[in-house]
Amino acid sequence: MIYSTITLPPVATEIQRVGVVGLGTMGAGIAQVCIQAGVETVGREVTDELGERARERIAHYLGRGVEKGRLTAGERDTALGRLTTTTELADLAGCDLVIEAVVEELDAKRELFAELDRLLPSAILATNTSALPVGEIAAAAERPERVVGMHFFNPAPVLPLVEIVQAEASSEEAVTAAFAFAERIGKRPIRCGDTPGFVVNRILIPLLNDCVRVLDEASVSPEDLDTAMTAGVNWPIGPCALIDLIGVDVHVHASEALFEALGEERMLPPARLIEMQAGGKLGRKTGEGFFRYG
Repeated sequence: MIYSTITLPPVATEIQRVGVVGLGTMGAGIAQVCIQAGVETVGREVTDELGERARERIAHYLGRGVEKGRLTAGERDTALGRLTTTTELADLAGCDLVIEAVVEELDAKRELFAELDRLLPSAILATNTSALPVGEIAAAAERPERVVGMHFFNPAPVLPLVEIVQAEASSEEAVTAAFAFAERIGKRPIRCGDTPGFVVNRILIPLLNDCVRVLDEASVSPEDLDTAMTAGVNWPIGPCALIDLIGVDVHVHASEALFEALGEERMLPPARLIEMQAGGKLGRKTGEGFFRYG
């Protein structure tokens, strides 16, 4: 009997070109970090209009960096020259790492990773999910060993932390390469297992939920609650302002995902946040949450 052997391409460890799928707030921030670090980046959105909007957003924030003296106009233009936008996943061919930042829905991510797995046979595939199991996303790929979590924090150009999540099937080679890349683009990565909420959200989500419940139980205003935590506990930002920054809808989704995974009552989003979400008061991105924004 004659057996044939199929040789799979090796997983990329030298990351020279990066793809970012989904150029919303998080994806555009990740793309900005990459191009500022000197990395050729391909950003994919579903329409040309959304891709152009993301480019304008990145150009705006780079322009603010020029105004504040953090980079020169030439450095801004050079960085923008490293960014290509597209509507076609096939244009990610040649990328050594692809970071997914699409909607926080498991089916959508699994569908995307199945397609990325087919189109990019050797690239490391990373998900920026904040609450969904990396292993369940990776299971959609024929080679789940090259799928890892790379959880950036919002705003990605400002906050240094990246959680590098190793799912059960993730190879040590892929995790090490993702960790090294995060360091290369100026981040402070940590490694963690594929547990609900990873590290930060497992601690932060129930803590913020408790803070919101105190608003009603202690009859305290959002302003005074934030003052209590900044002046009394030395938090750099108050819990209400932080939820406004994260996005009320994003926080509620993460809370619900953690409750589904762990069944702990503290994970459930408080009624006040559900009401704010239903009323469209999502925080900074809508101009109103716990506070109003100009």
